Amino acid sequence: MLGKEDLPVCPVATTVGLIGNKWKLLIMRNLLTGTQRFGELNKSIPGVSQKVLTENLRSMEADGIVIRTVYPEVPPRVEYKLSELGESMRPILFAMESWGVVYLETMKKDGF
Repeated sequence: MLGKEDLPVCPVATTVGLIGNKWKLLIMRNLLTGTQRFGELNKSIPGVSQKVLTENLRSMEADGIVIRTVYPEVPPRVEYKLSELGESMRPILFAMESWGVVYLETMKKDGF
């Protein structure tokens, strides 16, 4: 978690610092569809280890982007969802998706 004194002055740099790694973006992409359990997230993000997924979820929870809910059951059930702050990233993630689609189409059309 970044402390207020650690946040960059530049708003773009702040955003990149909070969600700017591959795993956090993929976690957010998956949580845009709704609440998910750890195992669901782990299976739906190829290449992520449990350790890295846990670290990123904890960081996102500490930064107020993700809400973690633990249910008092045996075995324990833990669910993750985007907070209101995390949900506010929806238009940005959709813009990234749209740009990626156009980029891939352009690359295919141009023979790359």
